[in-house]
Amino acid sequence: MNAKYKYVNLPPVTRQLIRYSEILKQTTHNLDKDFVEFEQQSKVQSKTNKLEQIIVFMGELRQTIYDNQAAIKQMVEFVDRHRGFFLKKDLQWVYEIKKYYNNRIVIQYFESLENYLDNFEILLRFCYQNFDAITKEESAAHLKNYDEYYLRYRRAVDSHSRFNVKRIEFQNDFIKRYPEIKEYLPAKRQTQTKAIRFLE
Repeated sequence: MNAKYKYVNLPPVTRQLIRYSEILKQTTHNLDKDFVEFEQQSKVQSKTNKLEQIIVFMGELRQTIYDNQAAIKQMVEFVDRHRGFFLKKDLQWVYEIKKYYNNRIVIQYFESLENYLDNFEILLRFCYQNFDAITKEESAAHLKNYDEYYLRYRRAVDSHSRFNVKRIEFQNDFIKRYPEIKEYLPAKRQTQTKAIRFLE
């Protein structure tokens, strides 16, 4: 009951801001948690059930990313719509959240993340569907395709790692200047996923 009426005397815009900020914090936390699980699962063994398991989890991870991106968009658009109110109330921290997520480095990071996941999933699905032909080295065509998918994946991993380093450097500096928004930003995780090599 106390939680329900805790914000009842606040202006509607402030109540909505609190609601949107809590959604952003929660979806960011969920994404960080799922990435920890993803990094564990992506150290897959050369078994079809392990491949299937991580393919399924990648679908869940993509939904978590979608939820987080929707929360970011919702928050940024809300700030734009009520700029005058926030300026009047001296709520500068709200604008810093928008400033962070609209930064070119952060946008590139999320784009590289999507590319990384896309190429990883393509590789996983190909390995899952052609497991015997790849592991037993019975088909030159399958081996050639495997090498091509692996190379694309390796490039995506390297590219995402570079963008992630830039994002972390930017985020560290940003938090020093605006420490009050730290809980609205993603964790400073590194991409540590190693590629699957059945043929080593």
